[in-house]
Amino acid sequence: MDLIFKQKMITICNDKIANKGINVGLSFYAFFSNKNDTPDLLLEVAEWWIKTNKLDHFEKAIKIKKLVEDLN
Repeated sequence: MDLIFKQKMITICNDKIANKGINVGLSFYAFFSNKNDTPDLLLEVAEWWIKTNKLDHFEKAIKIKKLVEDLN
């Protein structure tokens, strides 16, 4: 994932945590609009979520934020 998208993911996680608390969960769809305007990126994030990290459909935002921050 490129740096801009990783920053977007962290921002969304921070916003969700600030608005709904530390236990808020989200899916990888939270990082995309309802339009399929970036299918390659959607597939890249889905693979990272499902295959690489073996995450459930909904995960805690704090966990996702940490995983994204740890990406090189």
